[in-house]
Amino acid sequence: MEASNLQHRYGRRTVLRGVDIRLRGGVLAGVVGENGAGKSTLLKILAGELRPDHGTVHHHGGLGYCPQNVTLNGPLTVRQHLELFRTAYGLPDLRRARQIMERLHFADYLDERAEVLSAGTQQKLNLTLALMHDPQTLLLDEPYQGFDWDTYLCFWALANHLRDAGRSVLVVSHLAHDTDRLDELWVLDEGVLRARRKASA
Repeated sequence: MEASNLQHRYGRRTVLRGVDIRLRGGVLAGVVGENGAGKSTLLKILAGELRPDHGTVHHHGGLGYCPQNVTLNGPLTVRQHLELFRTAYGLPDLRRARQIMERLHFADYLDERAEVLSAGTQQKLNLTLALMHDPQTLLLDEPYQGFDWDTYLCFWALANHLRDAGRSVLVVSHLAHDTDRLDELWVLDEGVLRARRKASA
């Protein structure tokens, strides 16, 4: 994924000022910044959910996007969500979705309605829906909100597995304590994205 000179404003407030970012395959990267710094705006633009005022984004391969706010249909069960997305992605089966659910320890929730799931379990489903088509690039906005410690560790194990399989993973967070888990790190401050650490070539 490559993005060049991304600029965006909300009224008179400029949130992105010419952001450039390149995410290579086999890299686990992160963007950190204060609340309101524009991280979610950046991720929405990278995912194609929001059109920038200026700049371009290019993806190479499939894209998975896990937004900060869980967007599930409450009355539908977990199984119905998976079937809906399986059809949308054109997948032959739910094999990969089941594998992800096993990794995140919620395979027993298939017939539970989304509205009765805990916030953490809803986020697990959100993540599974973003990953079940095996995208080349995965964009995650505050992906482990509501996770308990064991699930939090499972998330990072999954992220490392994806990185080792050659996928590109970008995690956006306002927290800086996870940065030692990342190969590359950028800081978004006053609309400017600055590299803090780069992986070796």
